[in-house]
Amino acid sequence: MATIMRLLLSLIVLTALNLPAQEAPPALTEYLGRQIAQTMHWKGAEWLMRRVREQEEGPSKMREQLRVKPGMVICDMGCGNGYHTLPLAEMVGEKGKILAVDVQPEMIEMLRQNIERKGLKNIEPINGLYHDPMLPPNSCDMILLVDVYHEFSHPVQMLAGMRAALKPEGQLVLVEFRAEDDSVPIKPEHKMTKEQINKEMNANGFELKREYDGLPWQHLMFFGKTAE
Repeated sequence: MATIMRLLLSLIVLTALNLPAQEAPPALTEYLGRQIAQTMHWKGAEWLMRRVREQEEGPSKMREQLRVKPGMVICDMGCGNGYHTLPLAEMVGEKGKILAVDVQPEMIEMLRQNIERKGLKNIEPINGLYHDPMLPPNSCDMILLVDVYHEFSHPVQMLAGMRAALKPEGQLVLVEFRAEDDSVPIKPEHKMTKEQINKEMNANGFELKREYDGLPWQHLMFFGKTAE
């Protein structure tokens, strides 16, 4: 609610001053030698909830590796219909909070319905922009990106926005399908190598702090902010 109010206030101020809202820069199709994938359409949301996902990706094991503590503020960036959002909300508890961001309003609506069914009160859905995560500065202990970073059409702007949203010791966590492994049955543009991930993170003010190689198909990499 607070994020929505800030956005509305900004629009009111711009209107009063007769100033245009900031336009998004042109979308990229390639970044640092990598082809940027198309965003998964909201009509494919059921695939996110498929029963075999636990076997294929080990999401429960992934969430264990996050080392979530009660009271944390975590952003689920590219949350979709809430596959990770809902269990994370239970993990942070009543004193914690989940900021659930997605650029597709249809995904946000499905998320709201799932939140209502679960009766959870500590999730804030946020309709982000392709070039702006719409996160408050210095607000997040962790920003989790599961199979979503490779789809960013504005990676530089998004990483800058997320970097600003992280607390000083906050972590940016990337989960990406392994491009080094031909047996992972995912389209090449939806996969990334560790080398490419590190290249892009290092170029935008992040450094690798920890990694976990025990997931069936994906890399799990934890990044902190580099010193100014």
